[in-house]
Amino acid sequence: MKIQSETFVSIDYTLKLDSGDVVDKSEAGAPLEFVFGSGQIIPGLERRLAGMEQGERAAVVVEAAAGYGEVNEELWNEIPRAEFPADVDIKAGMMFNAETPHGPIRFRVREAEGDVVVADFNHPLAGERLHFDVTVVGVRAATPEEIAGTDCCGQHTSCSHCGGH
Repeated sequence: MKIQSETFVSIDYTLKLDSGDVVDKSEAGAPLEFVFGSGQIIPGLERRLAGMEQGERAAVVVEAAAGYGEVNEELWNEIPRAEFPADVDIKAGMMFNAETPHGPIRFRVREAEGDVVVADFNHPLAGERLHFDVTVVGVRAATPEEIAGTDCCGQHTSCSHCGGH
């Protein structure tokens, strides 16, 4: 079966940056699983997987715009230093969590000088060209629950009596 809309896909992958640094990879025996065409993975990778079959391998390069986007300076926000723990020596590159009305969000410190910390709310891989080494582990028709983004009980999380998804 070929990867196409409404197929359930399993892939093993390694993700590297231009520098060659590995920034993510699937764990042995635990492939990344998703419903193709549902927006669960970045668009550039999804487009390249279309038409592939189980057992196929590919080296996929995804430009920033088709990955996690370009760096958007509008997502840089100044936060008073007083809002951070007093005992932490804040440096550029550090990661923190912030509570929002919509739940927690992670951000990276862009600058930390004086009484102001510039927080970068872009995805950590925004602006990066991504290099994937991908192997298609499985392709099958997605179930109606998988297509809807739910399990067999209509929940958006796994349930124990049906084995979850």
